[in-house]
Amino acid sequence: MPFLPVSPKEMEERGWDTYDFLLVSADAYIDHSSFGAAIISRVLEKEGFRVAILARPRFDTEEDFAAFPAPRLGVLIACGNLDSMVSNYTAAKKKRSSDAYAPGGKAGGRPDRCSIVYANLARRVFGKEMPIILGGIEPSLRRFAHYDYWDNKVRRSVLFDSRAPLLIYGMGERQITELAHALSGGIPILEITWVPGTAYVTSSPPSDAVYLPSFEEVTESKKAYAECARLQYLNQDPINGKTLVQKHGNRFLVQTPPAMPLSEKELDEVYALPYMRAAHPSYEEEIPAISEILFSITANRGCFGSCNFCSLAFHQGRIVQSRSIDSVLSEAKLMTEDPRFKGYIHDVGGPTANFLEPACGKQLEKGLCKNRQCLFPTPCPNLKVTHEKYLKMLASLRALPGVKKVFIRSGIRYDYLQKEKKDTFFDTLCAHHISGQLRIAPEHIAERTLFCMGKPSAKVYNAFAEKFERKNDRQYLVPYFMSSHPGCTIDDAVELAIYMRKHKIYPEQVQDFYPTPGTLSTAMFYTGIHPLTGEEVYVPRSDSEKKLQRTLLQLFIPENRKAARDGLLKMGRGDLVKKLLGNEEKTNETFKRKRSFPKSKKRTSGRG
Repeated sequence: MPFLPVSPKEMEERGWDTYDFLLVSADAYIDHSSFGAAIISRVLEKEGFRVAILARPRFDTEEDFAAFPAPRLGVLIACGNLDSMVSNYTAAKKKRSSDAYAPGGKAGGRPDRCSIVYANLARRVFGKEMPIILGGIEPSLRRFAHYDYWDNKVRRSVLFDSRAPLLIYGMGERQITELAHALSGGIPILEITWVPGTAYVTSSPPSDAVYLPSFEEVTESKKAYAECARLQYLNQDPINGKTLVQKHGNRFLVQTPPAMPLSEKELDEVYALPYMRAAHPSYEEEIPAISEILFSITANRGCFGSCNFCSLAFHQGRIVQSRSIDSVLSEAKLMTEDPRFKGYIHDVGGPTANFLEPACGKQLEKGLCKNRQCLFPTPCPNLKVTHEKYLKMLASLRALPGVKKVFIRSGIRYDYLQKEKKDTFFDTLCAHHISGQLRIAPEHIAERTLFCMGKPSAKVYNAFAEKFERKNDRQYLVPYFMSSHPGCTIDDAVELAIYMRKHKIYPEQVQDFYPTPGTLSTAMFYTGIHPLTGEEVYVPRSDSEKKLQRTLLQLFIPENRKAARDGLLKMGRGDLVKKLLGNEEKTNETFKRKRSFPKSKKRTSGRG
């Protein structure tokens, strides 16, 4: 099966005199199941619809849109694997110098807020009556009124600014299939209001919905914003979730309840579609993102870890879905036939590698618990801890002819792993699936900060690290830590710095907290309130404090020690200077001695 057409010429070569959908993406066209645009287009193709791809169109002209004839059923706006603002800007709001999803890794070809830009271009070219459907991570996380870090204000739902009639949130296969058949059956898009996992704008909202604080209320009151975030979080459940309504002026945003997650059989069918597993041949330069995914396998979706800074609960959901072992093996066999394959599968995982089953047996029948999380603050007594399917999957992959090594580079939830009665998975992981180092994400060690993150106690990580060290002579942990998360005071940052020095952790890069739309942590950043508890939360906001917290995590750099000392003294925290640096001469000698990075399992790097 060839690539889908990316130009009118390629449509003609297929003999198409008309087509159904134009799919517009800010990413280069890579026909691989790691890319949402590829999945949605192949799902539609399987259903009998014709789809053309417009990838990375110019946004300062209408010419690229106008080159295509008007599609029969609609324009699909899929902005890419990342929110365009995250793709274009760092956490410090500086322009990024590269784009992994662009040919040659070159930045600059993706518009800010591409959902809005592309939708308006499509409307100008194809007319006001053309059905436009937004989908993908960017509009999914901006479907309600949301705090926008880059504008530093609350923005309206992206549906109002884009003037698109419909938005798909979540993974989208069920929604796009039902929408496509409804449009093909002649139902106007403004009348399609029943599809789970969608949002639309109306002047007549349903009467049985849960009403969120309005756009005007969340703009004026941070307490109202926090309550709005809480209600959204509690209703992202396909079984118990309610229809949500949020007023914007004299109109209403309506979100239907989330779509049911795909079954194992349905997920297998999605990943068995005839992807070319390559970039479109029209690109003359390599696309960096390909190297990350070409020999990696997505085995699951969803995550019940529910870290507050992660958007997964709001997008993929908390109910874990996974593929069958046979499906994963079929994909691996395709890899072994690729002449570029050297025998190494780079990853087998997903949002969390060792989650292949729902957290408990009742989730698919009774829905998610509203009064507690599966792993936080401690694992639920009903949590079903099993690695049985994952172990069988990994063993089957290791036995596959042509496969030399199978690595796991997706995140491992060490708190879940620690609950395993035996060390079967732990031992298998260390014996077969680590390439010298295991990346792990404790994120912090101060209990106050961990609570705001939704992460387990530092005691859990320390117990895991000690166990890992006992079992491994040649492998080492790479713990990721985050600075400036809501709840993290300067005392907490110093506590983490002391911990890192004690355990000889030298991060080459440090990740600042990035307030992206759709997370509980972003709601905390904006409001100073924990949405689920109503408690006040300290938020490091100033550039100077955020820079200081970041500096504290890299004290092995000599100039950072001086910057940390000066910054703490400027804050009037001489007590912390003494606690952190002690005898400066002795401290300098210590760092000088350790900076050489001896080959040791304790050498680590930070979150990149």
